[in-house]
Amino acid sequence: MPQRKRSLLNQFLIWKYKHISAENFLYILSVLIGLLAGISAVTLKNLTHYIFVALETGFIKDVHKGFYFIFPIIGIGLTLLVIKFVVRKKMSHGIPSVLHSISKREAIIDRYQMWASLITSPLTVGFGGSVGLEGPTVTTGAAIGSNVSRLFHLDQRSRTVLVACAAAGAVSCIFKAPITAIVFAVEIFSLELTMISMIPLLLASISAVLTSYFFLGDEVLLHFEIKDRFELSDITFYIILGIGCSFVSIYFTKVYFWMQDFFKKIDNQIYRLLLGGTLIGIIVYFIPPLFGEGFDTMNSVLMGDASSILENNIFNSEAENIWMIVGLLLGLIVFKVIAMALTFGAGGIGGVFAPSLFIGSVSGYVVATVVNHLKLASTNLSLSNFAMVGMAGLLAGVLQAPLTAIFLIAEITGGYELFLPLMTVASISFLITKRFIPHNIYTAALAKKGQLLTHDKDKSVLMLMNINKVIEKDFIVIKPGMTLGELAHNVIVKSKRNNFPVVNKDRELIGLLHMDDIRSIMFNTDLHDTTFVRDLMIAPEDVIDYVNDSMEVIMEKFKITGAWNLPVIRDGKYYGFISKSRLLNAYRRKLIQASDSIA
Repeated sequence: MPQRKRSLLNQFLIWKYKHISAENFLYILSVLIGLLAGISAVTLKNLTHYIFVALETGFIKDVHKGFYFIFPIIGIGLTLLVIKFVVRKKMSHGIPSVLHSISKREAIIDRYQMWASLITSPLTVGFGGSVGLEGPTVTTGAAIGSNVSRLFHLDQRSRTVLVACAAAGAVSCIFKAPITAIVFAVEIFSLELTMISMIPLLLASISAVLTSYFFLGDEVLLHFEIKDRFELSDITFYIILGIGCSFVSIYFTKVYFWMQDFFKKIDNQIYRLLLGGTLIGIIVYFIPPLFGEGFDTMNSVLMGDASSILENNIFNSEAENIWMIVGLLLGLIVFKVIAMALTFGAGGIGGVFAPSLFIGSVSGYVVATVVNHLKLASTNLSLSNFAMVGMAGLLAGVLQAPLTAIFLIAEITGGYELFLPLMTVASISFLITKRFIPHNIYTAALAKKGQLLTHDKDKSVLMLMNINKVIEKDFIVIKPGMTLGELAHNVIVKSKRNNFPVVNKDRELIGLLHMDDIRSIMFNTDLHDTTFVRDLMIAPEDVIDYVNDSMEVIMEKFKITGAWNLPVIRDGKYYGFISKSRLLNAYRRKLIQASDSIA
């Protein structure tokens, strides 16, 4: 029989193994991933823009303010329909799902994630959902990176590097900030910044930003030009801004999680949609600047003129009094957080990056406005500079990524004139927020489950380990009513193990039997019919919960008990055993695999 013709992919892989080193191939793929991530970012942004423009034209334009009330519920409703009938999979809000894939799924991301957010996010945001597109863009890029690496059969470490490259590429394309993109990948994805990860991240960021320039030209999301120099005498007020940003970040995070918990208690998705969508509609109807991402509002604030966003206020009055202006701006801060949380709670798909920038810009503007009105500074503070630095403060607090916040604003401004106030505000906001909110929005749920990767190499190696690969299931299960004779003749002679789990009729673990405990009586025939397993079994030193115990917790249980084997339960039933030797061997292999980079 003639040999079956190899597929083109197999032929390419064979050629690649012969002619391209693994390192160089990773570099090539990082360029490709950056390009694809950039294209996905441009596509997502343009789809959202087209929806927004469509809602601003024709007959809708004449009654647009009235439609503000129903647009969000329509958008989120369409999003839910797409998820149910097209995607047919559960969707999360983006970056947390990517982090979970890295820590618990060996950086494997489902294929549908490559296109699902490209449909659902524009529907949510384009129709007025008060969230951002950055998170879904990162998710889309990360899914592309994961599946391209799987296509070429790369190992877990290389696959994770490419996932981070895709995330960096998405950020680089959106903001035209390649350095920030690299810092973002390191801070959020807890990568070790070594040559193994650094060069691919750099290549992906460059590829993505070039893609952005090719499709979008010099167009940028945030229009800012430094007109006022930083004065050392203003540093006190930047410190005040940093403290204020920390308070707002805590409020932002608390409301977000409270709203998530509240909507989880509502089982019916229709009820969640109606409640959340209606409340968003009411908020957006009375406060139009909260419609969508809000970059128009941010750009107005960055130009030092908030008059355009205060014209159609909730009181239908001209904002001429300074305290009226401050009050309305504070209202934007308060209700932007609520509108964002409601959008997520109702079922919308989006991110928190843009809302953080929105709230930060307004916060900085408010601080400068109040200080100038009260004449607390020797000269008037720059409204634009404070608005821009306020963005860094909120990013540093909400995302708990101060370096990302600093470099993003530094790159957007095209220089480092504001570097000192940026570092001051970002560090203060981060430190105070971290004191009250240990983990950011992206990582809180994972940290609660013990599934969060960190820059602690020991903990990260434990996190990357797969519990299924250390569980042993070849233990013979016995019942408490079994006699010593049955145990000796029917179980022990067939088993290669010294431990026997004792379970009831529902397969619930009720005890253990060790060979060493019965060795002295095992051959005493007088006891074979009168001694039962329930008389001989003992309670386990501890048990491992398959669902809830992380590898770090499992390792700690072995350390505390001194046991060599611990039973595993899953959903309350016996599942298997984990041995200390197998666990330590798996840890050693994973440590060697990750020795160059926790990637």
